[in-house]
Amino acid sequence: MKLQGQIVDIQNRRIYKGEITIADGKIKAIIEKEHPNNQYILPGFVDAHIHIESSMLVPSEFARLAVKHGTVATVSDPHEIANVLGVKGVEFMIGNGKKVPFKFNFGAPSCVPATHFESAGAVIGSDAIKALLENPDIKYLAEMMNYPGVLFDDDEVLKKIAWAKYYNKPIDGHAPGLRGDAITKYINAGISTDHECFTYEEALEKLEKGMKVLIREGSAAKNFEALIDLLPEHFENIMFCSDDKHPDDLLLHHIDNLCARAVAKGIDIFKVLKAACINPVKHYNLDVGLLQEGAFADFIIVEDLIKFKTIQTYINGELVFDKGTSLIQPVAFENLNNFNCDKKEVSDFRFESSSKQIRVIEALEGQLVTNELIANASILDGNLVSNIETDILKMAVVNRYQNQKPMMGFIKNFGLKEGAIASSVGHDSHNIIVVGVSDDAICRAVNLLIEHKGGVCAISNSEAKIVSLPVAGIMSDKDGEIIGKQYAKLDAMAKHLGSGLHAPYMTLSFMALLVIPSLKLSDKGLFNGTDFKFTSLEV
Repeated sequence: MKLQGQIVDIQNRRIYKGEITIADGKIKAIIEKEHPNNQYILPGFVDAHIHIESSMLVPSEFARLAVKHGTVATVSDPHEIANVLGVKGVEFMIGNGKKVPFKFNFGAPSCVPATHFESAGAVIGSDAIKALLENPDIKYLAEMMNYPGVLFDDDEVLKKIAWAKYYNKPIDGHAPGLRGDAITKYINAGISTDHECFTYEEALEKLEKGMKVLIREGSAAKNFEALIDLLPEHFENIMFCSDDKHPDDLLLHHIDNLCARAVAKGIDIFKVLKAACINPVKHYNLDVGLLQEGAFADFIIVEDLIKFKTIQTYINGELVFDKGTSLIQPVAFENLNNFNCDKKEVSDFRFESSSKQIRVIEALEGQLVTNELIANASILDGNLVSNIETDILKMAVVNRYQNQKPMMGFIKNFGLKEGAIASSVGHDSHNIIVVGVSDDAICRAVNLLIEHKGGVCAISNSEAKIVSLPVAGIMSDKDGEIIGKQYAKLDAMAKHLGSGLHAPYMTLSFMALLVIPSLKLSDKGLFNGTDFKFTSLEV
C-alpha cells in the first residue's frame, strides 16, 4: 500500500511532499515525491495519562471513538477498575483492549486503595505489583498518589517503587501542589512525571528539578491555560493528557483539540506535535510508530495543521478510521461487577445537630482541588439540611461494597435548585456519591443507582434519568456513541436542575478523592486532604 501527502517529520522539523509504502503493518519506505495531494501525514496522537474508565466505556468502545480524533495510543492507568475488582479488573482492561486495533498501554495501579481512609473493593499490595510488572503488557508503575507514603518512607510504597525500578519501568507521579524539599524527595525516589500541576510556578519547579510535566485538560480538571506557556521552552519534557474524559467530550475531541489550541497561541508546530506524538512514546517505551522507515505504521492524515481534523487513522498499517466512520467493530465481553449494598431509607441521610456552623467543601470550576469553607448551618427539626439560597447543599457518600450508614457532608457551587444528582463513579474507591436539595431526593437518587448496580443519575420532582454502568459500576456495556449522547442528555438535566458547573458529574466524582486537598468526603467521614486526617462536619 502506498499513501501520498505532506509528510510531517517532527524529529527533523521538516514538512515535505512524499510517499509512504506500507507492508506487514510497518513502514517500508518514505520518499520525497511531488504529487497533488496537500493533506498532511503525521504520527498519531498519544494521550499520555488517562483512566479509560472515566469515559464510562470499556477499552474497545473507547478506541472506536478515540481514533476519530487521530488518537492511536493511550498510557492508561486502570486504577479505577482496580479499586473495584483488583488485579482481575486490570486483566479485564488488558484483555478487552487487545480485541481491537488500538494501542492501549496499561500501568500497574500503585494505590489500591488510594488511601486507608475509605472503603475500596480490593487491595493490591507490593507482591501483586511485582506480578503485574513482570507482565510485558504492563508498561509502567501508575501514578503514585500516596505521596505522603513516599515522603515518610512507607515500606509498602517503597517496595512498589523498587519493583518498578527492578523491571526498568517508568514511575508516574501524582503530587498536586508539592513544592520545595518535599517535591525534591518525591522526584529522587524515582518518580518521573506529574499531571497534577495547577500553577505555572509549580510546574516550572518540577520541570527544573528533572520531572516531565503532563499538561492535563480533562472533563473536570483543566490546566491547559495555566501551563501551556511552558511548552515553547520545555517542549522536550512536556506531554498532553486527559486524565479523565467523559463520553460526551470524547465524542467531540481529544488530544487533537489541545494541539489546535496550542497552535492558535502561536506555539511552534513541531514543539506542539513533539508533546502530542513523540514524547509519550519515548518516555514510556511504547510500541508505537513515529512515522519512520521500519517503524509500526501508526499515523494519521489530517486536513491541516491548524484544526487537525482527522481524515484517516492507521494503526499497524490498518485503516481504523475513514472520513467520519470508525472502522473498529464492537466486541463481546463479560460484565464484571462488585456492588453489594441494600437500598437506603430517607432517615439514613439525617444528620442530628445543633451546631451553628459547619465545614463546607467548596468545589472549584475546572479543578480537582477544593477549598474548606465555614458556613452557617441550616437545621430543620434537629437535622442538618441543604440551603438552596446560599447554595450549601447536603452530599453523602454511600459504601457500595457492604451495608453501612451513609456519611454526610455539605458542598458549595453545585447550584442545584431541585432534586439530586448521584454517581457510582466516585474516585478512587467508587462508592456512591450524591448531592441534592433534600434528604428525600438524595435517597431516591442513591436507590436508583443501587437498583441498577451502578450508574450516573439525576432526580427531579417529576422524573428520574440514569445512564446504567453495569461493568464494575463505572463503565457501560453499550455502544460508545449511544452512551455519549445519553450522558450529554443527563448532563443537560443536571444543568436544568440548576448546576452551573461545566461538568457536574465529573466534578462530583472527585469530591471523594482524598489525595487531593483540601476538603473531601469518604464513606468513613469528612477528610482534610492537607493534613491527611479526618475532620468534623460540625465546627
